[in-house]
Amino acid sequence: MTAVPHTRTGKYVPRHAPPPARRVPPEGFLVVIYGGAVAVLALWWRHTPSVVGLDGWLTGAGRITGLLAGYACAVLLALMARVPVLDRVVGTDRLARWHATGGRYTVFIALAHTALIIWGSSITARTNVFDQTTTLVFQYQDVLWATIGLLLLVGVGVVSARAARRRMSYETWHYLHFCTYLAVFLAFFHQLSNGEDFVADRPARLAWYTLYLGVAALLLWNRFLTPLRRALRHRLRVAEVHPEAPGVVSVYLTGKRLEELGAQPGQFFRWRFLAPGQWWTANPFSLSAPAGPSELRITVKEAGGHSRAVARLRPGTRVWAEGPYGAFTAARRSSAKVLLLGGGVGITPLRPLFETLPGEVTLVYFARRAEDLALRNELEDIAAARGAQVHYALGEGAGNSLPLTADALCDLIPDLASHDVYLCGPPGMTEAAKSALHGAGVPRRRIHHESFAF
Repeated sequence: MTAVPHTRTGKYVPRHAPPPARRVPPEGFLVVIYGGAVAVLALWWRHTPSVVGLDGWLTGAGRITGLLAGYACAVLLALMARVPVLDRVVGTDRLARWHATGGRYTVFIALAHTALIIWGSSITARTNVFDQTTTLVFQYQDVLWATIGLLLLVGVGVVSARAARRRMSYETWHYLHFCTYLAVFLAFFHQLSNGEDFVADRPARLAWYTLYLGVAALLLWNRFLTPLRRALRHRLRVAEVHPEAPGVVSVYLTGKRLEELGAQPGQFFRWRFLAPGQWWTANPFSLSAPAGPSELRITVKEAGGHSRAVARLRPGTRVWAEGPYGAFTAARRSSAKVLLLGGGVGITPLRPLFETLPGEVTLVYFARRAEDLALRNELEDIAAARGAQVHYALGEGAGNSLPLTADALCDLIPDLASHDVYLCGPPGMTEAAKSALHGAGVPRRRIHHESFAF
């Protein structure tokens, strides 16, 4: 099959769809993570011939929670290290959910470790909890630094709670989150200098160093060095900002050797525009056309200060792009029939998929008004070129409404249950669509959705 990518000249050039990648179950990575946790528990079992008395049980539980908390910190950092294979197979949004859930558990496990160790050692030393806390913090090697690290970790957990998160900007939350790196660094050394499972076990110490140094290398390479290297190599700049619909613009970017990025239809980058007031923040925007060797395109809707500023970008503005990220690609497809279900600016990642996915593809595009249908001319040209169907569903009273229900979707696509569905749109729309698709008999594994609400 050939596809017809959009260019600024209005011409369409044939392009072959990328071959589908081999699918790997995301759950396989969870098996690896849980296997590591079992290995950590085995380390405690190996160094614990017996447990005697209440103090023994308490300190034993404190050692277990300490080992698990230390291991969990390394895993949490690895999940957000933007490792390409993890991102392609698992998906950025799923990794973020695993990170958020694991972060909450890690904070509670770390607090439990602290409380159990203090309580158990106070019974052993026959002293009160306050005096034993003072002794542990100020007389044991590296415990003071670990205490500061714990307080930082708890602080990050507090600002990451939904109630607090809603009260601050994404940028503020993002930079506060970097305190996690410092917290883990401060807590690391007390594990080796005081932990019974490491003091006399050289292989265990080497394994722990290997784990943490490996994660640190992944973070340094993927989050810092790779973006810098690519910025210098590809030299992206804004070429043009073109209005598409009310409050929606497309940004065309030019650069060198962009095919080396390996960007696939459906993926996104984190874009940092080196313009006044924008250089300090990077926001995720999907590609809205297949990547070319010298041009990329994103389509952005005004939804905040940063996205509004994108519409005012001047040609020649330098751009740093981190990515490509996301698993919202052809690799997820398992059926020859595909439904693309988009709402509003959610059409952005669906548009290149509509162009390049092989097989029988149907697009349904929800919008409030006809003038809000961004990229409409391109969608119709693509549909005509490949013999695909595109349906527009406008808001109630607009003369072309389609209820987002199982019955309405089945009337439109009678064999819907045999389709893969790619879904992208506002949160309310996506939740309604998932419910309707489940009601229509579409298996959960065939509903593909990726969220930017990290």
